This record gives sequence, C-alpha cells and structure tokens, in this order.
Amino acid sequence: MADEQNVDIWRREVEEQYLEAKRKDPGRFERRLNISWSNWGFGLEELERSTERLAGNGLSFIELHGNHYGPSLGYEVEETRRVLSQYGLRTSGVCGMFSDDNDLSSNRPVKQQAALDYIRREVEFTHAMGGHYLLVVPGSCGRSEAYDAYELQRSVIALRRVAGLFEELGVKAAIEPIRSAEVSIVHTVADALTYIDAVDSPGVQWINGDVYHMQVEEQNIARAILQAGERLVNLHLADSNRRALGDGSMDLDTILMAAYLVGCNTEGRFLTPEPLGPGAGPYPARNGVPDVPALDRLVKDTVSYLREREEAVRSRRA
Repeated sequence: MADEQNVDIWRREVEEQYLEAKRKDPGRFERRLNISWSNWGFGLEELERSTERLAGNGLSFIELHGNHYGPSLGYEVEETRRVLSQYGLRTSGVCGMFSDDNDLSSNRPVKQQAALDYIRREVEFTHAMGGHYLLVVPGSCGRSEAYDAYELQRSVIALRRVAGLFEELGVKAAIEPIRSAEVSIVHTVADALTYIDAVDSPGVQWINGDVYHMQVEEQNIARAILQAGERLVNLHLADSNRRALGDGSMDLDTILMAAYLVGCNTEGRFLTPEPLGPGAGPYPARNGVPDVPALDRLVKDTVSYLREREEAVRSRRA
C-alpha cells in the first residue's frame, strides 16, 4: 500500500521541480509574481472607488471589466487612464464577458456578430489602455447545454474573423477554459490548446486559467498550469469555495510554485484574484450594487494571504 495519496505525490513532484529549477537558475526566481485584480465582480461600483481599494492594498495592476457591450457603453479611455494614473495602477488586461447575447458558438448568426463586434471594441480598448491580453470565452458563460454538435466549429470560424486584429494591435487573445457547469465547450487546458490550434492565428496563442474551474475539470491544478506553460498569460485565483484566498482548502503554495515555473513573474503575465463567490453562474454580479465593506475585506484578506504564501514559497530551499 502506497504511503502517499496521489495528490501528495503530485504536490511533491511540483515542489521538487520548483526547488531544482531555483537551484539551477536562482535569478529566474528573483522577480516576484505580478499580481492584478479582476474588477468586474465589484459590480456597479465607481471605478475610482475600486482603484482606491486596490492601490490601498498594494496592487499595481487591474484587470478591467470588459464592459463595452455596445458602442455607447463601457469605460471611456481618457477617463479610465486618468483614474488609474491617479492611483498608480496599470492595466494588466481586460476580462472579456461572453453570454448568450454575444456568443461565438451561437447557432444564431446575429449573436455571433454581436460577439465579433464586442471583441473588436474590447481589443481596441485593451490596446488603448496598454493592456496585455483580452480574455476570450469560446462559448456562452452561463449556458452549459449545447445547442448542437457544431458549437466548437462555429466558434473557431467566428474567432478567425477577428483574430488578425489581436496581432495588429499587439493584444494577446487569452482563451479561458471554464467548468462544464457554466459552459458547453472548452473546459480544460487541453481543450484550450486544441481550440487554439484550430483557430491557427498568431494573435490567438494564449490561455487564461482559473483555479476554480480547474479544480473541477483538471486532474490537478498545478499540473495543468505546467501543461499550459508559457501560454499561460493570466491565472484567475479564488479559494476552493470561490471566496477569499485563505478561506478554503485550495493548495495555494503548490499553485504558486507552478506559476513561478511557467514564468508568471515575467513581464506581461499575471496572477489575478477573482473571488466571485459560489453559484451556478456569477455574471449577475457585474450589474449589482456592491457591499463596499465586504469588498474591502475581500481584497485585504486575499492580497495579504497571497503575499504571505508567496513569501513562504520564495523562502523554500532545496
């Protein structure tokens, strides 16, 4: 009988790989992880209040809500620049929001067209804000039942129509795998890699991971991070219950070691807390009135715990 559980073996393997890499090339691990925060879960809160909170907790980056749902909607570039500059924040990327209203995989062409128009607006906004990536969901978030057997093909064909814009403006399309309870296609890192290969475009080569979805769909989160490798441009973080880091059973130390191994401490790559709370689909939060004291606690607890665990990981020696 084995002395270790499989999860213990996988954890040990990642730690051994991390310590060996650190021993061979310590300079590669000197720079700290780049920490951002995804603000769409703050709902209707004014951006200035959100940025004040993030800056007050020592963050330098924000992942902006992709809220350009129409030509007259969403953050205006100059005003957003002013607010971020006031609090010393820079844009890591933009969190693209894809639902039945703008679905790349839809069997209704008008909804696919809405998705393409939305992507064009958000790529241009991301570029204007100096962001590195736009998160792209191949299907509708919040719809787990497939329309038919051809969703993946429709999504690939649709995204190809705007793929050149990513390359033209220097914005990375980051494909996000999401758990099967929330979307009908692309649930794992392997699925995302297959999708990227099918799109076959230089601007669509990256992955946005999310540990909450990964704990359901992947064999092991840290191993999936290693599988994504250098394509992992951003990793959304929350604890096992999708609440503040440190409030659940997520093995954060091993996740952080894997993140260092794939280079999430290099320029233009990020770890981004997105603790949205449990539920079938979190999108309603983007249109809700926030509980400000609760958000203040959420950010403070998450950032302090993340930095604490990062320091513990960085102090490990072979």
